[in-house]
Amino acid sequence: MSLFLRFSMLATLLIVAGCASQQASTKTSDAPATTKSAETNAQPVKSKNGHAEGEVIGTPARNSKFAKLKIGLSLHQVNELIGTPDDIDRHETGKRWIPFYFGADVQRLEAFYKGEGCLTYTGGNQFGAGGNKLIRIVADPKGTCMN
Repeated sequence: MSLFLRFSMLATLLIVAGCASQQASTKTSDAPATTKSAETNAQPVKSKNGHAEGEVIGTPARNSKFAKLKIGLSLHQVNELIGTPDDIDRHETGKRWIPFYFGADVQRLEAFYKGEGCLTYTGGNQFGAGGNKLIRIVADPKGTCMN
């Protein structure tokens, strides 16, 4: 078998595998999986315009900062509404390692607010675009979500 033929077969195989992973990943939503401690009271929520899905865990107090928030807001919008977080953590998701996956949600950003709880944002694609949308609100004044 010639070198050119082997290379062509390999290239075709990679393209097919990439297309298959892209189709499979577009069927999954950007909504976060529930955590072990919060599975029982997680409420799935859609944004006002229906473009973002997420969840609210717990119930924010009536006059709290988190009562002003809605799923789908950007990090910048949240910072304008309630101020900057006390701590931030960023990590990559499993979608980061899917070959030829250029969709959103390859990384997550978690913001911690003392006395309020935690917020989770999609971090966008490998290049940083399309991210920082609020997908999870955890109303937890005791701060157990910060562990």
